[in-house]
Amino acid sequence: MLVVLGVFVVGIAVAIALTMFKSGSQSSNRDQIVNDLNNIGAKALEYYRKPQALAGGGYTFMGFGLLSSDTGNANGSYLATETLPAGAAYVPGGTSSIPSPVQVMYIVGCGRQVGNDGVNMVKVFIRVTGDSAITTVLN
Repeated sequence: MLVVLGVFVVGIAVAIALTMFKSGSQSSNRDQIVNDLNNIGAKALEYYRKPQALAGGGYTFMGFGLLSSDTGNANGSYLATETLPAGAAYVPGGTSSIPSPVQVMYIVGCGRQVGNDGVNMVKVFIRVTGDSAITTVLN
């Protein structure tokens, strides 16, 4: 009887440990994505403020795109867009540039860990304007 009780307690402890590990890795991946988005957002702001004569946007984001080295890493994949991201569906990284002279752009990051919904990967975006960058978690 004591052996059965011991096995039961150990089983519960293992289940709790696995749940805590999964939650920790999800949170860590989300934090890494936010950090990468902040770095890419800083590059976007630099581009925005740089004159067109110096290969910048001249106070627009038109022409800004991610370098191939910025589209993905061990943390996830990234894409610059002028469209407000929505939903939890995965977005692959890409190098396409912003096609029109917009004052607001978004950079979407999709992680490598399953997000809050238990199905789709971690997903975060950053809204970049000429004077701010605001991060929003989608999953």
